[in-house]
Amino acid sequence: MKTRERIIVTSLALFNQFGEPNVTTLQIADEMDISPGNLYYHYKNKTEILSELFNRYESQMMELLDVPEVEISLEDQWLFLHLVFEKIAEFRFLYQDLVNVLSKHPKIANRFKRILDKKLTASITILSSLQQQRLLEATDQEIKATCHSIVLTITYWISYEMVSRGADGDAIDLGKGVFQVMSLMVPYLRNDARTHFQEMSTTYL
Repeated sequence: MKTRERIIVTSLALFNQFGEPNVTTLQIADEMDISPGNLYYHYKNKTEILSELFNRYESQMMELLDVPEVEISLEDQWLFLHLVFEKIAEFRFLYQDLVNVLSKHPKIANRFKRILDKKLTASITILSSLQQQRLLEATDQEIKATCHSIVLTITYWISYEMVSRGADGDAIDLGKGVFQVMSLMVPYLRNDARTHFQEMSTTYL
């Protein structure tokens, strides 16, 4: 692995472990056992490292959230959520200290808001598909409100887990997060779909 890529991999691990504001470029260089000058040759400062990490997160997340307008099953929704939670966990430093990180980096803040908007659009697309298949019975207003709750839960689940259970970032139970989000849909699922959801829950958790 080339030095430039090692810097990114090491920075991501340290940011996730200690929080981005608590990690310096000197610590990154020390962890890699390279000189600060070698690090600065590739990245002039920590902001450039953060920008590269966010570029990768943004690209991967936006691709994941590009949900096609086709028939989507409950299994598809479950898998979609799991993939989203996995990506958030991979770049969890963004979510662990969200307000602080975004307040210091306004350019990233604007792009992160677009990701939130994309999460909302993807959720509405999925729930609308379930509605059209008569698996879910809800008004358009109820779907939109539920999707806002879905985005809220997805965005803050890692922080909630870490605070409520004292969980280490690597020990966060993503399955519970997926289940919690899916549970938001339960009041609107029709009988057969609700039974199917309960069966999936038993095997998944």
